[in-house]
Amino acid sequence: MLATATGSSSSTAPSTKAPDADSEFKGNQDTYSLPWVEQYRPIVLKDIVGNEDTVSRLSIIARDGNMPNIIISGPPGIGKTTSILCLARELLGAQYKEAVLELNASDDRGIDVVRNRIKMFAQKKVTLPEGRHKIIILDEADSMTPGAQQALRRTMEIYSSTTRFALACNMSSKIIEPIQSRCAILRYSRLSDSQVLKRLTEICQFENVEYVPEGLEAIIFSAEGDMRQAINNLQATHSGFGFVSYDNVFRVCDQPSPEVLGAVIDACMKGDVDAAVSRLEKFWVEGYSGIDIVGTLFRVVKFHAMPEYMKLEFIREIGTTHMRMIEGVQSVIQVSALAARLCSLSMK
Repeated sequence: MLATATGSSSSTAPSTKAPDADSEFKGNQDTYSLPWVEQYRPIVLKDIVGNEDTVSRLSIIARDGNMPNIIISGPPGIGKTTSILCLARELLGAQYKEAVLELNASDDRGIDVVRNRIKMFAQKKVTLPEGRHKIIILDEADSMTPGAQQALRRTMEIYSSTTRFALACNMSSKIIEPIQSRCAILRYSRLSDSQVLKRLTEICQFENVEYVPEGLEAIIFSAEGDMRQAINNLQATHSGFGFVSYDNVFRVCDQPSPEVLGAVIDACMKGDVDAAVSRLEKFWVEGYSGIDIVGTLFRVVKFHAMPEYMKLEFIREIGTTHMRMIEGVQSVIQVSALAARLCSLSMK
């Protein structure tokens, strides 16, 4: 059911799989008190997983030293901020700490911060190699207020000879047009299953994590291309149970079981509305939200071995129900009605 690079396996014995022999990824292994997502955060560009074309452009910038203002946009957990930090380290070397200002979404970044803290850092004098500039990193830049973005536009122009700006955001459309026109825009996409699997197996090797292939498949399925969530789920499962298996992962992630939802889809294809509704209502009684149930059901249908025309109809109905729930109509009636409509489609 789960479409990952490992395929399916019936093995239940614990195993450990060593990373590739040529892998040089080590992370920050000298800081064992940190969460794994920080302990194994890449510190050089070549260790970043996925988005190879975009990372190669950053490597050229690091080599040549002529960094423009940049915007990196994409979903969460795919390496946007990490890429900027790695680029800053390779550009500035020993001057990294004094020549980089990082502001996150947790900081107050209204117009006063732009006028004071950012402007003061841009005015600060730092001795750097020729062709290098100070770097201001604005994480979650799409959450900045419009007034702050307008103030930032002017600051970018005035101090362009000494300071470069790197903005990370989920949606570049929320950045005002004047700032977009002053920046090179790089777009990151979600990581593939094989890319997430490669990093998870490396961490399992370093941490001596016992696992079975189905356990890593479950982590990859639940993460949806989000490396940060995948590593956090791996650590939580290892810490809580000591063994990464399919059942343990879904206990930690607290997501509806794809196996049970696969049985719901099978019941709908047979037109057995009672069986489909009873299974979905059981999820509701257990406390899962309608959004969680419908979202996982969509991913199960994507990988289900059903005729293509039926898959298209099922996805359309699931999408319509998801839209209604996002608008605020979350109830067990919506979930049951979805099962009834899917059964009706299969009977037609």
